[in-house]
Amino acid sequence: MKMLYGTLALVLAQSVQAAPNSEAVIRLQIASIDSTKADTVQHDRTINDDEQHWVDQTEQALIKEMTKNKALAQRMSNERLRRELLHTIYYEAKRAGLEPSLVVSVIRGESNFRKYAISSAGARGFMQVMPFWADIVGADSADLFNVRTNLRLGCAILRSYLDKENGNITRALARYNGSRASDVYPNYVYAAWVN
Repeated sequence: MKMLYGTLALVLAQSVQAAPNSEAVIRLQIASIDSTKADTVQHDRTINDDEQHWVDQTEQALIKEMTKNKALAQRMSNERLRRELLHTIYYEAKRAGLEPSLVVSVIRGESNFRKYAISSAGARGFMQVMPFWADIVGADSADLFNVRTNLRLGCAILRSYLDKENGNITRALARYNGSRASDVYPNYVYAAWVN
C-alpha cells in the first residue's frame, strides 16, 4: 500500500511539473512588451522576404475586401498604418507560433479591424481581449487598445488555447471566443481566413 501511495504521489508531482500554469506561460510571452514604445511595428528589426511577401499578399486581399466593405475601407485607408499593422500582426503571430493569416481572420471576426472596439462583454481592441487578462500582463502593459499589447496578448491567449486543445484549431478558436460547445465562431473565422 505504501508503494502504491508513493507511486501515485510521484505521478501527481510529475504531472504538475509537466503542465505549467497557462497564465504563467502567457505572462512570460508578453513580458517583453515595452509599453513606452510606439504601438505598432518595430522599425529597427529586419524584415525577411517571407514576411514581406505575406504583407504584400494580405494587403492585396484586404484592399479587395475594402472595395466591398465601406467601414473597413475607412478604417484601413492609410497605407502606411495598414502595412505597419500587417507587419505587427505577422511578427506577433510568428512570435507566438501562430499562422499570421489565422490571426488576421480572428481580427476580422472579432473586431473587423476596429482598434477601439469594445464588445458588450467588455472585450477590447483588435483581438477583443477581455480586461481580466490585463492582470496577467501587469499594470505597465494593461492598455488593451495599444496595438502591440493587444496583439501580443491575443496571440499568447490563442496559442495557450491551441496548446490546451492539442493543436485542434476549431476547439482553440471556440475557447478563444468563449463558445466551446459551438462551432459557429470557428466556422466564421475559417470563412474569413485570408489565404
